Amino acid sequence: MTTTRTTLRELVRIPGGGRYALSATVEAATSGMLRPFIVIYAVLIGLSAPQAGMTLTVGMLAGLGAVPLAGWWIDRGARRAPAVAALLVRAVGSLLLALVPGIAGFAIGAVLIGVGTQIAPPTNSALVAALAGPAQRAAALAAGRSLRNAGLGAGALLGTVLVATGPEVLRWLALATALGCAFGAAVIARVPLPRQDVPAPAPAAATKEARSAGLRTVTILALAGIPYAFYADVLEIALPLLLVQGLHASLAWPSGIFVANTVMVIALQLVVVVRLAKWPHRTVLFWSGLLLAASYLAFWLGGATGGGPGTVLVALVIVPFTLGEILYTSSSVPLVIESAPPHLMGRALARWQLSYGLARAVDPVIITGLLSLSAAALWLPLAAATLLGAATVRLGTRRHRLQRSPERSMSHAADAGSPAVGGSLIESVHGGTVTSRSVKAGG
Repeated sequence: MTTTRTTLRELVRIPGGGRYALSATVEAATSGMLRPFIVIYAVLIGLSAPQAGMTLTVGMLAGLGAVPLAGWWIDRGARRAPAVAALLVRAVGSLLLALVPGIAGFAIGAVLIGVGTQIAPPTNSALVAALAGPAQRAAALAAGRSLRNAGLGAGALLGTVLVATGPEVLRWLALATALGCAFGAAVIARVPLPRQDVPAPAPAAATKEARSAGLRTVTILALAGIPYAFYADVLEIALPLLLVQGLHASLAWPSGIFVANTVMVIALQLVVVVRLAKWPHRTVLFWSGLLLAASYLAFWLGGATGGGPGTVLVALVIVPFTLGEILYTSSSVPLVIESAPPHLMGRALARWQLSYGLARAVDPVIITGLLSLSAAALWLPLAAATLLGAATVRLGTRRHRLQRSPERSMSHAADAGSPAVGGSLIESVHGGTVTSRSVKAGG
């Protein structure tokens, strides 16, 4: 039986997989040391908390502007170079935080960190897909996420210990983050890539129409995925406010829930991916929406119950919530990749990241604003929106897939014999003529 340990071992054994795993672990561990304290650091150098939050939001929104460029770069055949660029941009941003401890340094650093953070998911997904190939793609992506979660958790614990010695250590944590990202970039730059073959370009007259048709399913997924993306700030913003302000629990409760969530994700993510390997990714994403929506209703019920029983209920609901998170993160990107034509994978990943990144940029304002009205104003609409997203994933993408089934069956047949990513030959039909073009996976 395949286990988490064997799946991680398989990732390391993939040519280039060991270097990717090393890069991901080091980068995540060093980033985790600063991540929980970046707002505190901003306050220490002269910004107010609202100014720090707004600056970070602006940085994330600025990063969204770079996402389409990253997608275009991937579709030009690049795999290593975009991932390296994402890490280097974050390294420079973190270095500015450490060496220019003022408002200007923080603002420019936040923008660069936002750019690197936003383009990292599609560039990393494309790189892992190239290394692993379709058969091992989902497990390899899950292994990478597990390594990153473990690194972030370990880094956060180490950062907490170091910060206890005094706030001046925060500048050194920023420097450590910069060095970790630079190290990760240097390792990724030396990852060996398999020979990669991409389809010959379509005739210019048909390019726009073909691209629109090819990405229509991804657009549906991106729109449906917007409410899903709220899960992270539900854990980091909504639940602490619910527990501390609404239920008057101690700070140990949200801290313990965060740690429990991190541990469960690390322990269960690969196991769940392996066990559900035969399930369609669309089905897994649908069930993720149901679990998350049910969890939001239970959080609302816990807040309404109040006192100790309400606090315990909220803590217990973190189990199905975490399972919903795991199903979401393990199925969404593989579903996006398989829903797009191979030559449009970069733009498909970019479109998904635009949806996810925009939601992550605005959801702190939405969550805090709705909670200031009432608990029901947040949890009930969020549950309804997530259910609507799940229904769209279940019905909308299936309907479109059935409409495209004749042409997709040809594509899937080609993929089965020679996958688009990871060293295979893709054939494309233009005007009844089968053509192909081989390129070495660049940068």
